Amino acid sequence: MADFLNFSIQFPITDPTWIFFIVLGIILFAPILLGYLKIPHIIGMILAGVIIGEHGLNVIARDDSFHLFGNVGLYYIMFLAGLEMNMTDFKQIRTKAVIFGLLGFIIPMALGYIVNSYVLQYAAVPSMLIASMYASHTLVSYPIVSRYGVARQRSVSIAVGATAITDCLTLLLLAILGGLYKKGGVDNLAWLWLVLRVLLLGAFVIFFFPRIGRWFFRKYTNGVLQFIFVLALVFLSAGLMKFVGMEGILGAFLAGLVLNRLIPHVSPLMHNLEFVGNALFIPYFLIGVGMMIDLRVFFGGLEVIEVVAVMVVMAIVTKWITAWVTQRVCKLSKPERGILYGLSLARAAATLAVVLVGYGIILPDGSHLLGSEILNGAIALILITCIVSSFVTERASRKLALSEVDTTAHATDSDKILISVSNSETFPFLVSLSLLIRGEDDDSNVVAVHVVSDKNANQRTARTGKMMLDQAAQMASAVKVDMKTVNRYSANVATGVIHTFKEQEAATMIIGLHHKANVADDFFGNIAHTLLDEVHRQVMVVKMLMPFNTIRRIVVAVPPKAEFEPGFPKWFGHLIKMSRNLGCQIFFYATNETLAFIERHLRLRNYMDMSRLVEMSSWDDLLMLTTEVNNDHLFVFIGSRPGSASYHPSYEELPAQVGRYFVDCSLMIIYPDQYNEQVQGPAFTDPLKHYPAEGKSGYGAGV
Repeated sequence: MADFLNFSIQFPITDPTWIFFIVLGIILFAPILLGYLKIPHIIGMILAGVIIGEHGLNVIARDDSFHLFGNVGLYYIMFLAGLEMNMTDFKQIRTKAVIFGLLGFIIPMALGYIVNSYVLQYAAVPSMLIASMYASHTLVSYPIVSRYGVARQRSVSIAVGATAITDCLTLLLLAILGGLYKKGGVDNLAWLWLVLRVLLLGAFVIFFFPRIGRWFFRKYTNGVLQFIFVLALVFLSAGLMKFVGMEGILGAFLAGLVLNRLIPHVSPLMHNLEFVGNALFIPYFLIGVGMMIDLRVFFGGLEVIEVVAVMVVMAIVTKWITAWVTQRVCKLSKPERGILYGLSLARAAATLAVVLVGYGIILPDGSHLLGSEILNGAIALILITCIVSSFVTERASRKLALSEVDTTAHATDSDKILISVSNSETFPFLVSLSLLIRGEDDDSNVVAVHVVSDKNANQRTARTGKMMLDQAAQMASAVKVDMKTVNRYSANVATGVIHTFKEQEAATMIIGLHHKANVADDFFGNIAHTLLDEVHRQVMVVKMLMPFNTIRRIVVAVPPKAEFEPGFPKWFGHLIKMSRNLGCQIFFYATNETLAFIERHLRLRNYMDMSRLVEMSSWDDLLMLTTEVNNDHLFVFIGSRPGSASYHPSYEELPAQVGRYFVDCSLMIIYPDQYNEQVQGPAFTDPLKHYPAEGKSGYGAGV
């Protein structure tokens, strides 16, 4: 018994098991405890690192795991920032991002150089290096905007894009100034060679990564393989960026940008990437940052306090001036200015790189280019700016999220979607489509049904159907959608699907395209024909040859007078929403009259940049589109039912012709609503009258 009680604990703890346990405990309890105090949990991670680190209670040693997971976490932040950027909107606000990025470098550098030279009395090169710490920033508080669901807002995209610009300029300046103290200096224009290497690497990543990714996602659908593949590309890009002489964070950010198109925001893969990063790697990085901070810096004498005070004040003030000027120049709102300021305020990676390089340069007299007071000041700068950044970003994100709720409260995209599950090879495509077009204001607006016909009723069929429904529900739950599943028996499949559609009060039905068993078989099949005859709401018939995220273009053939259909706003909104989520262009082929109407809708949705309007003088020219549609395109054919405004008897043969001549591409046939519960009926004189209102800016408006 005495031996059992005879144990001792030596600090710092070096055993990897206990280190990992303590870190997990911090990750678990810090958000819970700070949630009661209304304090951003990011601050808790950093402060916990301060307490348990060697400069605090010295509980655990900052071993190699913190260096490894810290780098992974930092890369993860930059990768997610690039991955979550709304590339569709970023093309419209890229000028604003460049303005904010350049101002974020020039203003802190100019003001910082003046203050460092005349107040702190430093020479030219040290003054410029210290000023570059004011200019650079790290997206430490980015998880906050992601948690509030505003990561795809334009202000966040501006701040993220500007981060790449300011950090590139900062690291380039560091390379030039550091080269002054190397043998040979910069006479050989090595910094120009550095720029050339970075540009060549960027071109390599931009050209090859999307093609490699598209091939891999088409060939392998396993979620684990896709996750590992994406991480491999991220670290390959980061490693190559370090190899050419820049920081790996730029490579991780670039990987996020180029893979953005292949990983939709509503996909299970995106959820898995966010989950792993936010649960482990990013908190590990934040705790590691805290462990480097020495609070004794604040008690190191008047000289150190003066340096720390000047550095912190300059870092905070110059970024506020930058955000304010950007707001005025780009005409942004106050919450958007808060987002710009909050995200650009925190320092970590680039600041550490600058101060460590400067501290490591030994002058002829034996002193450091940047002394220990600057090193300590940089550590204090990281702590204070991370704390202030978290509070500012939290407050601005809350305001932006509330304003987002106000502007989208009128959206009418909460219609329930029913998926008919019958084929183990095709149902994943149907689930993916429902997740791409569903309204995001309801987490339970998708229903999957499998019907067992009484003629073929047996235990094996029912078990297979239940297994497919379980897999469909798992796919939906991966993106936090609570899919309802229904496994039922009926006299025939069509009757069971129709009854479920009515019982669930669904508004859109998604079914797979019938597989022709022989030449004489009908294009749609008996089941689809019955559904189209009995269901007067929107029906989407789908045949996919490849995953949705690898589709490069959506081509839509619209019949004349389709704008007068009551269901026009719904199918149009669904296609635009799908295009937004996939980040691909959408081409509309129609007559001039219909194109003019479509253009009005596109402008209301602020989606002209991602759309193309092509005249198709006659509906008889439809088959000429075979030369315009490639195998990696999705061809969408808007059908019409008898009695509808756009119907013509000659259209009866078109679906079969589409299936015959567009066999090498993914295909979708949409039959719109024949009536609209929101309005009494379409007005031929002004069909736009009944179109749902949109947000003013086009950002976050429901589709």
